[in-house]
Amino acid sequence: MGRSRYKITENEVPYFHTSTIVGWLPIFTRPETVQIILDSWEYLQKHDNFVLHGYVILENHIHFIAKSDNHSEQIMRFKSFTAKQIIEYLEKQGVTMLLKQLKFYKVKHKTDRQYQFWQEGTHPKQILNEEMMRQKLEYIHYNPVKRGYVDEPVHWRYSSARNYAGQEGLVSVCRVW
Repeated sequence: MGRSRYKITENEVPYFHTSTIVGWLPIFTRPETVQIILDSWEYLQKHDNFVLHGYVILENHIHFIAKSDNHSEQIMRFKSFTAKQIIEYLEKQGVTMLLKQLKFYKVKHKTDRQYQFWQEGTHPKQILNEEMMRQKLEYIHYNPVKRGYVDEPVHWRYSSARNYAGQEGLVSVCRVW
């Protein structure tokens, strides 16, 4: 799959992102791999003026809404860092079947790595107004419900639905946009 036609053109506004594991592999079924994503977002918030507005982490992809001063670069760094950390975790745990699949899905021209983790691109969609923000947050939060994993969005542990319901979430989000 080639590079995305979507581009981040304005840093001062939030973007809706989707990042998918190559081959739709179920990598985020382990709490440790999910924690790598959460820790990375937390780091970006503390050190790089990254504003996370909402998220959901499912077994093979993530959706999130964020903005930052240098958004394209931060998303690239986020994906690179999380891929390396998760692959290192899988190697330490001896998860050979997933590693073989990550190796299989690596695109041929990428000779600087052994594995491909994320599909290329994040498909950023600029949030144009409050109505669009609410629609994207609803889509994010109801994703696990639509898949039949939970009955209510706040029941999904790896989502900002709890934050928006006034409960404590696993990572902080900015509910003001």
